[in-house]
Amino acid sequence: MIENVMGYRLPPLPALRAFEAAARHLSFKRAAEELFVTPAAVSLQIKALEAYVGAPLFRRLPRVLELSEHGRGWIAWLPRSSLCGIGLRGY
Repeated sequence: MIENVMGYRLPPLPALRAFEAAARHLSFKRAAEELFVTPAAVSLQIKALEAYVGAPLFRRLPRVLELSEHGRGWIAWLPRSSLCGIGLRGY
């Protein structure tokens, strides 16, 4: 992970990219296609970000992927973060 100058740790950028793509598509498969990785790689990145956050970011239902309350909070935070300038899209 990257350490900010203020001393707190930022979430891993690959995990944020995977989260943003999966949240936009509501699909790990489509996010993987966009990022040129496997769906399993996207799933691992999301799990890493969920471990960082300490809460699930998605509700994984049979054939359906939904943002959890925490996931909606994180996706709302991304456009306001300075991370948008380094390859993350905003909503």
